[in-house]
Amino acid sequence: MGSFKQDIQETFLGLSESAQEKWGDFTQFLQETWPLLIILLAILMGVWLYADPPPPRHVLMATGASGGSYEALGKKYADFFAKKGVTLELVPTFGAQENIDRLADRNDPVQAAFVQAGVAHTKEVKGIQSLGAIAYDPIWFFYRGPEVKNSDLEERKGHFKYFSSKTISIGIKGSGTHAQAQKILKISGFEHLPQFVYLSGSDAVKALQAEKIDGAFIVDAYDAPNVQTLLNDPALHVVAFKRAEAYNKILPYLHILDVPQGSFDLARNFPPSDTKLLATTTNLLIDDRMHPAIQFLFLEAAREINGQESFFAKRGEFPSFKDSMLPESPVAVHFEKNNYPLLAAYFPFWIAELLNRLVFVLLPFCVLAYPLLQALPGYRAKRMQNKITRLYGSLKDLEQELLDGFDDEQREEYLKRLNLLEYQALRIKISKRMSSDYYALRTSIDYVRNCLNRGEHPYGYEDLDINKEPI
Repeated sequence: MGSFKQDIQETFLGLSESAQEKWGDFTQFLQETWPLLIILLAILMGVWLYADPPPPRHVLMATGASGGSYEALGKKYADFFAKKGVTLELVPTFGAQENIDRLADRNDPVQAAFVQAGVAHTKEVKGIQSLGAIAYDPIWFFYRGPEVKNSDLEERKGHFKYFSSKTISIGIKGSGTHAQAQKILKISGFEHLPQFVYLSGSDAVKALQAEKIDGAFIVDAYDAPNVQTLLNDPALHVVAFKRAEAYNKILPYLHILDVPQGSFDLARNFPPSDTKLLATTTNLLIDDRMHPAIQFLFLEAAREINGQESFFAKRGEFPSFKDSMLPESPVAVHFEKNNYPLLAAYFPFWIAELLNRLVFVLLPFCVLAYPLLQALPGYRAKRMQNKITRLYGSLKDLEQELLDGFDDEQREEYLKRLNLLEYQALRIKISKRMSSDYYALRTSIDYVRNCLNRGEHPYGYEDLDINKEPI
């Protein structure tokens, strides 16, 4: 038992001494190489800030008309960003085309925007990337008057089959509603258009309910206030796209949404039969210079806010690349395959981003700095050896002075110089691997001191026959 206890104590003592030795070597290493370490740190910080600058804390995002569904959606994104310590400032615009123009302008501070698919094409804009689709935007055509069974935008001699000579709102010019309505009308064959007016969504709702217009195109989400207001008005009807598959073939970015009978309002059986709607999608577009961390933040917001199950979308259906009519962001492609960086699940946004950036910079830097770091032990040993060598040189000079012209009256001065050499030797901090060289120096200093203390002639060369051959 005693032997085992003694073994444990000796083992602990050995580990303790080893740890103390390593710590002593480390502190000595810092004291001797701090200038080099500061230079390396400065290089690291420079590479870090240049190659991977920190993400901004303030981002501008274009939404749409004030009071619209995009503004409401933008507020949800702004709340999400605020929880992560980033300010997302919402910028009202007149619609999708203005959003695209502002993103394409390299001098405009806007970096993100909601835009409906089908409004822009890759050949029309540069410097814009897509983070994917985040929601369905059904193309609604509400009308008042007698309900038309199996209605569609059919053509008769260049006019609406059921809505000729009617006043129809097709949205403000430059808006997503206007772009979608024009495309639908064009491929439907309406070269001689009826009387069109260009109203915003809220104005179109008011005009339709006030019977100032007969119909209105509105491209917006199912739960948008404007859409819900019109769906709940029993005096209004919705056009069903019975040729939805044909529209989808001609405009591939369009999606077909199935609406079961009575699903809008079961009490009044609205719609009265199974219905097909056409829908575009809301795309999250960004300036291609946006910081990757902010892109990840937008994608995470889209997954949390738009990834929930809704009337038309399944849970987890968005964000996705359903209608990437603009180049896809590499960050979004990575997100689709790997989701958000792992560290974000365990650390706050800014800490996770800091760690990610450190890994990004440190790994390649360490690869480059490895040979230099490998040379540091040799560099330290050489420095310590140079200190010992310099003291050996000083000792040799003193000894040579004693041999060439010893003056007994200066004996005390010689001893003081030896004491100074010994003090300088004591001040040298060395690793245990160089202990033999260190104590050899100390021994040599003592040897010269002993010779000096022998008497009148410290080295006694005058008593020797220097011509005698050695034995």
